[in-house]
Amino acid sequence: MSMPDIAAQSLQRQILTGSYKQGEMLPGQRDLAESLGISRASLREALSTLEALGFVRSIPGKGTLVTLGRCIDTAKETGVSSSGDIRATFELRFALEPTAAALAARASNTNTTPRLWGIQARFEAALNSQDLVTASHADLQFHQLVADLSGNAAFSQVMHDLENRIIHSLRLPFADHAQIHEPAAEHRVIAAAISSGDANGAKHAMQAHLLKTASRAAIEFIPP
Repeated sequence: MSMPDIAAQSLQRQILTGSYKQGEMLPGQRDLAESLGISRASLREALSTLEALGFVRSIPGKGTLVTLGRCIDTAKETGVSSSGDIRATFELRFALEPTAAALAARASNTNTTPRLWGIQARFEAALNSQDLVTASHADLQFHQLVADLSGNAAFSQVMHDLENRIIHSLRLPFADHAQIHEPAAEHRVIAAAISSGDANGAKHAMQAHLLKTASRAAIEFIPP
């Protein structure tokens, strides 16, 4: 993980353990950066991650409020990114990932699918401990591996080159902490279809997952 992600994980842990309580303001950025031993630039990136994940919310002129999973409309209400940017990312993913999943199913073999289930296990373990920073990285790795397993180098390159945009689209649905386990259930359907060589099932499972992910992120996305 990067330094901002490590800092985000540390703050996430402090919020979950009650060191910073819901409804409280975090310390000022200068003091918070010093306590974490990072630069203010790294802190801002960490706070942006936590805002996307629903742990905090930036209030202009006041500071950072601990929300703990109550930023349901994160994509619309925060400055992390515009809803148009996120919608564009979903349009790209919808055009690419279902086909990648179908190709991965066609190419499925006993050597590759255990990697997919291994990432899925790490994803679920992170969700069970409410470590959404780690979960979002495992989520990204799952989708990148599906592209890698497709055998299409162009698909794989897009998923890796645009990982910052993609991981942000993955983090936003976690803003409602009541729904954090839903993506894992959808991943299991995708992984099962790929493992069994069901190309059509993998394609439709990925399409359904992306549509549900957009809905959880409060993004109005209508597939073509």
